[in-house]
Amino acid sequence: MQEYTDYRPNVAAIILSSDYDQTGQFVIARRTGMRRGWQFPQGGIDAGETPREALLRELLEEIGTNDVEILGEYPEWIQYDFPNVKTTKVYPYKGQRQRYFLVRLRPTATLDLYTYETPEFEEYKRVTSDELFKRISYFKRPSYRRVIKYFREKGQL
Repeated sequence: MQEYTDYRPNVAAIILSSDYDQTGQFVIARRTGMRRGWQFPQGGIDAGETPREALLRELLEEIGTNDVEILGEYPEWIQYDFPNVKTTKVYPYKGQRQRYFLVRLRPTATLDLYTYETPEFEEYKRVTSDELFKRISYFKRPSYRRVIKYFREKGQL
C-alpha cells in the first residue's frame, strides 16, 4: 500500500439534522475565529484508531455529542491540499486524506461546542443544501459536492 506521508489521515461527518426527512437540513459549524470558516466536523485519525472510532471521538470533541446514527460511509479516501493562506496552526502536511461518513443526529442529541477549554467551533447552524454550498469554505466545496452526490445517488439523502 502506498504511504501518504504528506497528507494527514482524517475523518469528516456530513451531519443531517434529526428531522432531515421533513426539513432537508444539514448541520454545519463555524470554526472559532474564522468569519467564513463554515464546515462539517472533521479531525485526525489517531494511531490505532479505525476511521469509525475517530469519527465518534471527533464528533464528541468538536460538537459535544456522538449521539448519531451512522447512515453511510463514502467508499474512497478523498484528498485535498490546504489552501495557501497563513494560519495559526502549523501542520507538517500538505493537506488531508479524508474518510467521509453520513450521520444523522438522533432526536436526543444535544450539541455543545464548549465541551473543551479551547473549542474548535463557535457557532453551528442548520442549513439547506443550497445554503450549505454558499457558506462552506471554498476549498472544501468540491469534496462536499462529490460526497453528497454519492449519498444522494445511493438513496441515503
